[in-house]
Amino acid sequence: MKTSGSLLRGSWPVVACAIGAGLVSGLCGAAVIGLVHDAMSREAAASATRDRLMTSFVGLTLLAVVSKGISEVLLTRLGQSIVGEVRRRLGRNIVEAPLRQIETLGSHRLLAALNDDALVITQAYVQLPHICVCAATILGCLLYLAWIARSAFLVVLAAIAVGVALFRLHESGALRFFERARETSDTLFRHFRSLTAGIKELQINRGRGEAFLTDSFGQSLSTYERDFVAGMTRYSFGMGWGGLLFYAALGVTVFVLPGATGLSASAVAGATLTLLYLMGPVAQLVEIAPSAGRAAVAFRKLDELGLALAAHDEADRVRPALPASTFASSWQRIELCGVTHSYMREYEETTFRLGPIALGFRPGEIVFLVGGNGSGKTTLAKVLLGLYTPEAGELRVDGIPIDASNRDQYRQIFSAVFADYHVFDEQLGLGNAHVRERVAGYLQRLKLDRRITIEDGKLRFDGLSTGQRKRLALVAALLEDRSFFLFDEWAADQDPEFRRVFYREFLPELRAQGKTALVISHDEQYFGVADRCLHMDFGVLSEVAVPPAPAPGPVVRVMN
Repeated sequence: MKTSGSLLRGSWPVVACAIGAGLVSGLCGAAVIGLVHDAMSREAAASATRDRLMTSFVGLTLLAVVSKGISEVLLTRLGQSIVGEVRRRLGRNIVEAPLRQIETLGSHRLLAALNDDALVITQAYVQLPHICVCAATILGCLLYLAWIARSAFLVVLAAIAVGVALFRLHESGALRFFERARETSDTLFRHFRSLTAGIKELQINRGRGEAFLTDSFGQSLSTYERDFVAGMTRYSFGMGWGGLLFYAALGVTVFVLPGATGLSASAVAGATLTLLYLMGPVAQLVEIAPSAGRAAVAFRKLDELGLALAAHDEADRVRPALPASTFASSWQRIELCGVTHSYMREYEETTFRLGPIALGFRPGEIVFLVGGNGSGKTTLAKVLLGLYTPEAGELRVDGIPIDASNRDQYRQIFSAVFADYHVFDEQLGLGNAHVRERVAGYLQRLKLDRRITIEDGKLRFDGLSTGQRKRLALVAALLEDRSFFLFDEWAADQDPEFRRVFYREFLPELRAQGKTALVISHDEQYFGVADRCLHMDFGVLSEVAVPPAPAPGPVVRVMN
């Protein structure tokens, strides 16, 4: 997404009105200088002339203040709207991007973009009203200066040209440091997550905690501080050159031009007054420059990230989608036909390869998937759910190949509770009385009815343990009432009572309803519940015999 251009494309009326109001305010401010100079040179003027000048002064100042306020309100609202749109577009790109791409980018980069970049852009847009007012004031002052003292105007124009060139020279170096600081920001967000997610490990191991705070976290903070200060220092040098050149122009106007060009005392006074007034808006523009530079870096970062997230399916998005009825709950067979998928293992130089996989599912069967850690079980599940795209082979539903045009519809067949599950703070869609009754039954069976309440059609909860949150994730999946369920090590965090309920009650109920379930599990005592049992070993899939179901033993209740 070309953020900086596309976001403004639909807001030109607001931008034009805001800029117009800013120009009016700036020009009125410049006109006030002309009135003051005129009044100072008419000390003996008639009373009527003084009254006319005073009336004009009051009118211009009021118009300047009102138009400046209008410009600020319009552009501030526009700035907030743009920041919201940045986050909405980035959020949509994240949801629509391939899961593998998201995992490669890392959540810390996405969080930095959603938080830091959006805030930097906000700060820059808040300055837009001041930029408009300052630019209009400078323009008006230069025009007035050209009218009363052309030689002074040329001197100031030359000083501005040299100052801009020197400033841009320093700005290019500042932006390079800001770019480096922004890259470090990604690393900082990764450390922020480690600081909160790993707080237990950091507290019980003093050496690890000190090493983290000093080496990883501390070094990233120092790097960010060094680059940010270096960037601001470059801007400061640029500002210093601008201020020095402006004072030089003022000195030439006051001390050199009267003798060299015969500039009159009245013209010198008017030029001096104009230059002194002009220094304010010029200084404000220069002070705003660092915020604008950081915003430019943030926009580029968002553009790069947006393109990285969206480029995967630019061609596919124009392909017509199949009718929604194509994947109804009445599917009869889901197949993986010669499917392969490979990726680089984390912290290793080797490539893990899954497949080729030949596998089929039918409605109403319970399939267990077993194997060692790192054997490819979860990868296979993600390929099956359409989250990973096969490198070779294809997925089929009742003989229909799954590709980019229907992959999203295909995913709607499934509900899943992954090993790294996430429970959203609010579960929606509970306004129906029948659904609320189902929820109440699930909560009671899973001993969550005293910890979770239904208010205003939403589940309300707080302070749940790991096991309780995973049981809530099971409730959320069951409420979706899809035709195919994936449970990735669901019982790993549960005590024996809830394991029994899951394997002996919920899974048979799903089978009776004609639902299909793929259960990734290490609970050998429950393998007999399955209709089929699959074994994964370093990306190679095989089917193994289902052991006979043992007789249910006594339930051991453990507080969770």
